[in-house]
Amino acid sequence: MDSVAEHYSHGRLLDAIFDALRAQGKDLDALTPDDLAGVDEFHIRGREATVELAELAGVTAADRVLDIGSGLGGSTRYLAANHGCRVTGVDLTPEYCDVATELSRKVGLADRVEFHCASALETPFEDGAFDLAWTQHVQMNIEDKAALYREVHRVLKPGGRFVLHDILAGPVQPARYPTHWAEREEMSFLIAPEDLRALLEECGFRVKAWRDTTQVSHDWYLAAVARAERDGPPPLGLHLLLGETAGEKIGNVGRNLDERRLTVCQALLESRGS
Repeated sequence: MDSVAEHYSHGRLLDAIFDALRAQGKDLDALTPDDLAGVDEFHIRGREATVELAELAGVTAADRVLDIGSGLGGSTRYLAANHGCRVTGVDLTPEYCDVATELSRKVGLADRVEFHCASALETPFEDGAFDLAWTQHVQMNIEDKAALYREVHRVLKPGGRFVLHDILAGPVQPARYPTHWAEREEMSFLIAPEDLRALLEECGFRVKAWRDTTQVSHDWYLAAVARAERDGPPPLGLHLLLGETAGEKIGNVGRNLDERRLTVCQALLESRGS
């Protein structure tokens, strides 16, 4: 777990984000959640995928939502701001939790969201505390996926919903590294879609919807890379999170998608209860 937190740590991430926002002409005392979307949606297709997942989940203002692997809090803030619900984020990386908390304060959502630094395998919440669990691009770093999904099941009320947006193993293996989530292959634990679906059912979930979004993810990613190569990276972008090997990571993910080494899916599941 320490190696995963170290992989994602930056050191001066909040300062880097504020510098990039100033470079875009933003007033740091008048920020909105949309101002942060270029950096706080750390997953393929960014805000577009978050909106889709929220629609799939049927999020309402009455929902108590847990964002597992909340990162910088982009999805957490989107749900709170656009659906009126209260959202709790949990992430393994202390710096991410600190930055997420400060960014949420900056955009006026401190009373609607909160962030906890903890393992997704052992969260500090009571049984049945949430109506909806949400995760995007998290399980690739987790070897014991059964423990992860048993924990998700534990914190959901019976009949609660679980939505995911995940990178999975493609039909061609192995994947190329480094990537956004792993410097080395031993940090990555990709699972095939059919194996993930079977595991989720074993852990107490009923599959309500399952979408293969590989092709649209491939097209979006390659278009984003081409745009960056043509125009250069924007001041505020995911390259701020990827460190010195950003170019190699971005290139490898594109190649992995192009060579069918990765697949991408979205799913809606329902807790069957204890």
